[in-house]
Amino acid sequence: MIIADIVKIIVPTSFAFFLGLALAPLLTHYLYKYKLWKKESVKMTLDGREATISNKLHNDEAKKTPRMGGILVWVSVLITTLFFFSLAKIFPIELFMKFDFLSRNQTWIPLCAMIIGSLVGLLDDFYSVRGGGTHIAGGLSLRKRLSIVALVSLLCALWFYFKLDVSSINLLYGGVIELGFLFIPFFVLVAIAIYSGGIIDGIDGLAGGIFTVIFSAYAGIAFYQQQLDLATFCGVIAGSLLAFLWFNIPPARFYLSETGTMGLTIALTIVAFMTDSLGGGHGVLVLPLIAFPLVVTTLSAILQIGSKRLRSGKKVFVVAPLHNHFQAIGWPGYKVTMRFWIVGIIFALLGLIIAVIGK
Repeated sequence: MIIADIVKIIVPTSFAFFLGLALAPLLTHYLYKYKLWKKESVKMTLDGREATISNKLHNDEAKKTPRMGGILVWVSVLITTLFFFSLAKIFPIELFMKFDFLSRNQTWIPLCAMIIGSLVGLLDDFYSVRGGGTHIAGGLSLRKRLSIVALVSLLCALWFYFKLDVSSINLLYGGVIELGFLFIPFFVLVAIAIYSGGIIDGIDGLAGGIFTVIFSAYAGIAFYQQQLDLATFCGVIAGSLLAFLWFNIPPARFYLSETGTMGLTIALTIVAFMTDSLGGGHGVLVLPLIAFPLVVTTLSAILQIGSKRLRSGKKVFVVAPLHNHFQAIGWPGYKVTMRFWIVGIIFALLGLIIAVIGK
């Protein structure tokens, strides 16, 4: 039975990977044909100062590396999901029905939220490369993007609270924090915090590898909880990310960008809550560990901005976020990427272990 459950996850995951590999040349052709990369690098930092160092580290026009690579991920996930769903409906035999992982109680919410976030991110990327947005580097303003993430996560939080009767967070060894109505703003805050970690998409191969590790870890947690459809969904995301990573390792053919990170971070938030009280586990408690690279990336940016404002312009890092700091002090991009991968794997395994043995 365990082998059959593993096969249920492996087959769609492998399908998503090979589908991504097949779609990549088509996406590449389109992105380069229409020159869908930023025509200007970021000129200002988040606190309104001139981004002289960041401008040297990131120059899309010089490298001519397109945005919108995240399309490969969410399109592969969507096609894979619909393929196995349709296969089970057209040929309702046990084998094909086994591979269908689209279920109302486990995967509808994270899939729909991921697609919505990805489409909004796609809009932001379009304005970014066309220079038609309000942000200084093009695209939707940070306030608008945060508002959209907050709105989507609010709708999901309301669904969890009113439809699924979820209002608590599990602690280790049977402990519970009952939040009541405060569960709703807590859910939204977690979503915004995880989304902010999307700024890790700044070096070839970095974001793709980190998100692959994160969703693989949650696939393991969901599998342990016997939420097999959710585990398969996470596996399919990981498989699609591996296909993306195949073309994103140095030199990157395209970047994940907002259409990738927004959908992935929203889906990750939902998966974390799905593997918490609903799954009888600790998906939210271990989220800071499993997503540690995202957390530390966000914290580094917050520390940098806070230090500049409170210490008369003095900086904690040469440049933020953290991965750019390491680049600025002389680390090659591939070294930063590989070391972030290593740290990400270690913390993801630690989170996975805690989630499994902490019941």
